[in-house]
Amino acid sequence: MLNLNFNPFPILTTQRLVLRQITIKDAAALYALRSNEKVMQYIDKPLAKSLADAVELIEKTMDALTYNDGITWAICLADDLTMIGTIGYWKFRKEHYRAEIGYLLLPEYQGKGIMFEAMQTIIRFGFQQLHLHSIEAIVNPDNVASIGILEKNGFVREAYYKEDYYFEGKFLDSAVYSLLEPKFISLI
Repeated sequence: MLNLNFNPFPILTTQRLVLRQITIKDAAALYALRSNEKVMQYIDKPLAKSLADAVELIEKTMDALTYNDGITWAICLADDLTMIGTIGYWKFRKEHYRAEIGYLLLPEYQGKGIMFEAMQTIIRFGFQQLHLHSIEAIVNPDNVASIGILEKNGFVREAYYKEDYYFEGKFLDSAVYSLLEPKFISLI
């Protein structure tokens, strides 16, 4: 079984990015993400209606971190630590060495390879530091951009569920993508 400990919080860096801990000071940035219709188009969760919604989500993120049940990073450009997106393992199945990845990015930063770079970084962290065996992503099958990023990072579709998710008066389909621990580290 996975034995997780996120204290101290692992700050991850790339040439362009800093992945840091989310704090209450990020409430306005998180609200900008979670209230943006384009960002949330395929997330199938309600839009944030107020700054209080963002604060509540940050508090849940901090609780998950405290209890080692999830970890979410603020995605920031290296030269500006303002949050432009989030990425993390929001759900662990510790007994199966498996985690579910989730991510959001402001529209003005999409299409620039930022999410690909952030995802590669936490995939590497997941396999090398957390000792995951597999990582999964559950996506709305219409989210072509998200599926493209997953596939570019080596994820493959494991399952397709018809009308398994009820949201805003409709039954929606879900696609499950996964990445198994690579046998050669050079793959990630």
